[in-house]
Amino acid sequence: MADPLLIERHDDRVVATLNRPEVRNAIDQAMIDRLHVLCAELEAAPRVLILTGADGVFASGADIAQLRARRADDARAGINTLAFRRIRDLPMPVIAAIDGYALGGGAELAYAADLRLGSPAARIGNPETGLGIIAAAGATWRLPQIVGEARATELLLTGRILDAEEALVWGLLNAVHPAESLLPAAHAIADRIAANDPLATRSTKRALLAPREAHPAIELDLQAELFESPEKERRMTAFLERGRA
Repeated sequence: MADPLLIERHDDRVVATLNRPEVRNAIDQAMIDRLHVLCAELEAAPRVLILTGADGVFASGADIAQLRARRADDARAGINTLAFRRIRDLPMPVIAAIDGYALGGGAELAYAADLRLGSPAARIGNPETGLGIIAAAGATWRLPQIVGEARATELLLTGRILDAEEALVWGLLNAVHPAESLLPAAHAIADRIAANDPLATRSTKRALLAPREAHPAIELDLQAELFESPEKERRMTAFLERGRA
């Protein structure tokens, strides 16, 4: 059986490719298990994560055959929810490179990313209510944060699927690139992130994910830590020396 998650490791990033092309990369239990293993690796050794899909599809959704067999206890276990929340909470940024369908659970996986790039073929949405369920792996709280409450409500209640242009206008995608340029564009963003101080990047993500009531105290605590960092001293000294050159 093919590995449901192909992983390419670099010093400063990891590329993970959803790899069940025979079912349009539908997310099954084996893929969720592999995502948990990957999260454990990136929690221990933080790097940027680029998520993409094989054969021109990001992920067509959760595996319907498995979903149909699940019952109340499975819902309460949060099988996909816990994995996607773990991806959302990774120390370093996550970039989703979306070609083709990102539907249902596939869309919710994309919503867990910090940045989302799409190809012109990208199609994003949550048709769960048409299957007799809800989008319960993050869409009802994460999507309003991304596109606003009114637009999220429309998408989740109608099951409407956005094309790439609409998703870009709505702010669901950060940018649209030709399919052949999609992964290079994700790497270009990873390059810019990697050029910055990793501790400052991780601190920025922590502040972004913190609840509203944690602000501004969390920024002040994180900044206090960074003000004592040798890397802050080194980078600012280099900046000042360049200005005098």
